[in-house]
Amino acid sequence: MEWTGVRYADKPTVEVRRHIAASPERVWELVSDIALMPTLSAELESVAWLDGATSPALGARFLGRSTHQALGEWETTSYVVEYDPPRVFAWAVADPGRPSAIWRFSLEARDDGGTVLTQWMQMGPGRSGLSFAIDRMPEKEQKIVFVRMREFEQSITATLDAIRELAEGTEGTAA
Repeated sequence: MEWTGVRYADKPTVEVRRHIAASPERVWELVSDIALMPTLSAELESVAWLDGATSPALGARFLGRSTHQALGEWETTSYVVEYDPPRVFAWAVADPGRPSAIWRFSLEARDDGGTVLTQWMQMGPGRSGLSFAIDRMPEKEQKIVFVRMREFEQSITATLDAIRELAEGTEGTAA
């Protein structure tokens, strides 16, 4: 992916796909389980449903706590903005009308019984913790965005690989 010269206001995106030898229903069980996500992420520390919710539903909210060596610790409230089992699960971070990020899992059934799993994210348009770094060093905005997008790409890749291992039952085996 190419983010050279990209600014935060451009709402940069990352998208990674994986073919998984498991049914969409099996993959859906994993991607819609927000409690699983912190175990797959180096940045996301914990998540908890809010308002009595216990599972995803359109409009449901959850609290996420994250940490990053350069950005510190923070928490955000996310809102489920797309929910179509077993095809799409997406959430907007902070303000659903002007989110600091949007995250989406999309699942597509394959003819062989497997699944194409795509994870996509968009940074912005609402302000985020990265906005404060850009405010402090506006002359480095493009580099800051580039580095963060590369981090997101690496994180998403690791998450999808872990989901594939769990879905295919190959966790802990040699590739």
